[in-house]
Amino acid sequence: MLLTTWLPLVLRRMPLSLPICCIIIGISLAWLHLTMLPRTNPLANLRLTEHMTEVVVIVALMGAGLKLDRPIGWKRWIITWRLLGIGMPLSIAAIAVLGWYILGLKPASALLLGAALAPTDPVLASDVQVGPPQTGQKDEIRFALTSEAGLNDGLSFPFVMAAIALATNPGSNFEWIGRWLAIDVLWRLVAGLAVGWAIGRILGYFTFRLPVSRRIAKTGDGLAALGFTFISYGATELIHGYGFVAVFVTALTLRAVERHSDYHSELHDFGEQIERLLMMLLLVFFGAALAEGTLFLLVDRWVVLVAVLVLAIARPLAGWISLLGCRHPQAEKIIISVFGIRGLGSIYYLAYASGIARFEGIETVWATVFLIILMSIVVHGITVTPVMRWIDRRRGVDPLKPMAASVENGL
Repeated sequence: MLLTTWLPLVLRRMPLSLPICCIIIGISLAWLHLTMLPRTNPLANLRLTEHMTEVVVIVALMGAGLKLDRPIGWKRWIITWRLLGIGMPLSIAAIAVLGWYILGLKPASALLLGAALAPTDPVLASDVQVGPPQTGQKDEIRFALTSEAGLNDGLSFPFVMAAIALATNPGSNFEWIGRWLAIDVLWRLVAGLAVGWAIGRILGYFTFRLPVSRRIAKTGDGLAALGFTFISYGATELIHGYGFVAVFVTALTLRAVERHSDYHSELHDFGEQIERLLMMLLLVFFGAALAEGTLFLLVDRWVVLVAVLVLAIARPLAGWISLLGCRHPQAEKIIISVFGIRGLGSIYYLAYASGIARFEGIETVWATVFLIILMSIVVHGITVTPVMRWIDRRRGVDPLKPMAASVENGL
């Protein structure tokens, strides 16, 4: 808990990230046997893995939505729509083909690999996201990566459900497609959007529209962010909608009810602290799982090849294609395309699907995803700080100056 507060400050100007440190801590604790930290295979603890990653992702989604000052709109969010509508399907297809052709996975397992790895992660991408509400750090790179991470975690769920349907309906039986389109695509997405919007409006009324003495905002208590998150997620899941979509939409709607209240910062700051703490805990266990070694015994040259192709070609190329025609500097489009960080959301999807259906070669899928997450955390964690500082200098902006000024004023 102490490290979650101190390390981000220490690492702010260094080509290193908190997630990398967490993984090293987890590996060290597991290998040194100084604690009771278990070295366990996540495949042997699917339900625990699923729910732990589920909680940290929805908390991160609420935080990502609260950060965004820009009102939602077609033109204002055009890069986001392109990344979601063009980039994400292309990524899923490309990764699935790599899994099928190189790893020899069956169609269901290959599709699951693509669906799990296509979405960018809202938990581990804080270094390339916009700043807290009303801080002014709203350039296109940070906005695009924040909004994409907020929405694609939910929008990739239909492809996960398609993989589950393929696994449970082998052969040439495609009768599931009609039900998949009606339930897993149409109903669950609409339910997530509708419930998220409705909950956001209701919570917005209680937070900002009641008489001043009775408003939730009057409390100044950021703990309400967790209440908002779980109400939205739970209500949506009860009617079998996509809770990931609902939580992000709730946050956006809450911002739309009252954009300039300082209470948004209180909600965001508390949610970010909880998110960082949960993230650190899970990455310590991620490191312990690496130390246990079961999954990495399955890593061979073909798994390594797929991991490199996914990070170096599949996501960057899909992102680049989706941004063709956008009137933005080439350097910004390259950064948006490259920094599609993979993380805990991918583990959630694998745990969820593995607990419902039996996938052939699922161990290889898990090993591939774990390797890609590890490589993404290391490569992106080392490069993101110098790259973002370089692009900020090109734009004539130093995002560290406001923080330094606030520290001096506080002292």
